[in-house]
Amino acid sequence: MRVLLASTSPARLMLLRQAGIEPRTAAPDVDEEAVVAAVEAAEKRTLTPTEHVLLLARRKAAAVVAALEEDGEDFDGVVIGGDSMFELDGEILGKPYTPEAATARWHDMRGRTGVLHSGHSVIRLAPGAAPVEAHAVAAASVTFASDVTDAEIAAYVATGEPLLVAGAFTVDSLGGPFITRVEGDPSTVVGMSLSTLRTLCRELGVTWTDLWGPSTD
Repeated sequence: MRVLLASTSPARLMLLRQAGIEPRTAAPDVDEEAVVAAVEAAEKRTLTPTEHVLLLARRKAAAVVAALEEDGEDFDGVVIGGDSMFELDGEILGKPYTPEAATARWHDMRGRTGVLHSGHSVIRLAPGAAPVEAHAVAAASVTFASDVTDAEIAAYVATGEPLLVAGAFTVDSLGGPFITRVEGDPSTVVGMSLSTLRTLCRELGVTWTDLWGPSTD
C-alpha cells in the first residue's frame, strides 16, 4: 500500500516515519490565505479554527491528487493532507514568521493553556476507481510553563525553530522543555494525530499496518 504525504513538513514526515511508514512527499499547490479568504468572503463569516484546518487539509490532499491525475499516474494507495492551527483564548495563532512576532507570542503564552487544532484528509486512490475521502479534526490542549524567562524566550526564538510552526512552538524539539502539559493525542501537537489517521484509513478500508514500510514507486 503506497502512501503520499501532501506536505513538505519535516515534523509530519518524521511522525509517519516513527510510526513505521516511509511515504513519498509532495508539495501541494495551495495558496492557503487565498483559499480561506475566498471561503470566508463567499460565506460572509469567519471560519472557526476547526473549519479552517479541515478546509486546508482537504484542499492540500485534493491538490496532490489532482497533480497525480494530471501526470497520468496509476497510484494505488492513500494521499494524506494535514493542517494545524493554535488557538489561545479564541485568537487564532498561525506561523509567526518573524522573531518579533514569535517573541510576542511567547510572552502571551507563558503560563497559559491553548488548543492545537489539526485537520486531516485521507484520500484513497485505486486504478479504475473514483477517489474516496475521509476527514476529521483532532485537538489537543497545551500548557506552557509559567516560569519561562525572557532570556529563555529570546534564546529559543534566536534558534529560528518557532518562526515557521503553528503557534510558534514545538513539543518534540527545542520547545518541549517549556511545555508542562499536553492533553489529547500528543502527535496532534507535532503536526498530525496518528490515531486519527488510523481511524480515517479504517473508514476507507485500509488497514494501518499495511502502510508500514517504504512507499514503493
